[in-house]
Amino acid sequence: MSEKEKSLFCGMNRAINADNLTEMEKKHVPVIECPDEVKSGEPFKVKVKVGDQPHVMIEGHFIQWVEVFFGDNFYVRVELTPVVTLPDFTITLVKGGKHRKSTLRVVERCNLHGQWEAMKEITVNE
Repeated sequence: MSEKEKSLFCGMNRAINADNLTEMEKKHVPVIECPDEVKSGEPFKVKVKVGDQPHVMIEGHFIQWVEVFFGDNFYVRVELTPVVTLPDFTITLVKGGKHRKSTLRVVERCNLHGQWEAMKEITVNE
C-alpha cells in the first residue's frame, strides 16, 4: 500500500518531508517552539500550535486534544473543544534525569484526519 493509499486513521501521521509540507501537513503537523538546550531540574516554556497554517475549530472539524511526551513519558494532555478553544498553547515543563538528550514529542488528534506527531530533540545539561 502506498503512502497516499494509507488511511489517515491507520497509525500515526507525520510530515513526509519537513522542508516541503503538503497542504494537509501544513494544517495538522504540530509545531514545537522551545529551547534546544535546557538545564536539568529548571522550568522552561514550550509553545505548541497545530500546524503552520491555522486549523479550523468548527463543530464538524476540529482538534480534539494535544499530548506532550518526553520520549515515552507522558507529561500533559490538553483537551480542546470546537468554536471556543484554539490548538495553540504554552506550557512550562521541567526535565530532570540523567539523559543528556531527550526527544520532546507532541501528538494531536483531528476528528477528521487522525493523529499527527512532531518531535524535537533537546539537550539536557546538568
